[in-house]
Amino acid sequence: MKGSKFLDHVREVIRTNHFSYSTEKTYIGWIYRFIIFHNKRHPEEMGGKEIAEFLTYLAVERKVSASTQNQALNALVFLHKKVLKIPLDDFDFKHARIWKRLPVVFSRDETQEVLSNLYGEFHLMASLLYGSGLRLTECLKLRIKDIDFKLNEIIVRA
Repeated sequence: MKGSKFLDHVREVIRTNHFSYSTEKTYIGWIYRFIIFHNKRHPEEMGGKEIAEFLTYLAVERKVSASTQNQALNALVFLHKKVLKIPLDDFDFKHARIWKRLPVVFSRDETQEVLSNLYGEFHLMASLLYGSGLRLTECLKLRIKDIDFKLNEIIVRA
């Protein structure tokens, strides 16, 4: 990969676009794998069809995550648009959807069980976190002056 004049040219274009070094390494890696996947054909000879085949291979055969698929897609779009200056009219750019995991929420009984096994300041902090929705760092930074007992208010500082 180091000796390739083509990849050296890609590096040069990446650097003139002021991309970070880690982006450079990532893009070079994906472009190299794309070329190897297509039996070392020059990217100028390939287009959207070949990109789609490569991305399908990554998703179906290699079972890579959505963010990895998007990373590969971004590298190949950069290659065609910025390096080769070839429009990808025949390719529909659809990034893989990244699913957000839903948080696990305790039931009321589970919450009561956890709180009943805590004592002292730990019980107080856990109750505050659960009851008020404070973040852990916000709770840890609380001081007596931040609590207004008359108005039942807590002042949360950034």
